[in-house]
Amino acid sequence: MQIESPPTERNAAKPEGERRGLLLVHTGDGKGKSTAAFGLALRAFGRRHVHGRQVRIFQFMKVPTARFGEHRMFEQIGLPIEGLGDGFSWKSRDLDHSAELARAGWQRARAAILDGEHFLVVLDEITYPLIYGWLPLDDVLQTLRQRPKDVHVCLTGRRCPPELIELADTVTEMTLVKHAYRAGVPAQRGIED
Repeated sequence: MQIESPPTERNAAKPEGERRGLLLVHTGDGKGKSTAAFGLALRAFGRRHVHGRQVRIFQFMKVPTARFGEHRMFEQIGLPIEGLGDGFSWKSRDLDHSAELARAGWQRARAAILDGEHFLVVLDEITYPLIYGWLPLDDVLQTLRQRPKDVHVCLTGRRCPPELIELADTVTEMTLVKHAYRAGVPAQRGIED
């Protein structure tokens, strides 16, 4: 490690554009995509008294009855999180039903994006129903373009379609450098629910 001096002057100019709703994407093969989106949702939820509008999380691959750590915490603080799917595709007993759930869930998420009552809508793991062909990419793109100008939307999942990356304002790619699971360490409750 090389030691460096902390900056003593601001190096970047302050942006002068107008504030507006942003489209954020967390993608890549590394861990932390959903976790980063949940942190963003918590930040926005904590400021809702300023915004006066709602924050909502839709999880496209989780079942409605999921009780992971984030579900328990969000329930306690009143931040809506909704499972729209039936779990991992390899556990599905009926992939046609999984696709139907994704389409019905998209209609719910789409309504929240367009209703003007939300400050932030998180579409967790939406890339999977897109790349499986369960959701029409054109409808998702059109909805994101037509959303009210002050609505923020955060999308997560691996292999994000290039069209979404191009439309996004901010894209973060999580890179897998090292993972305990690959070294034979099982998932840890509270860390990787």
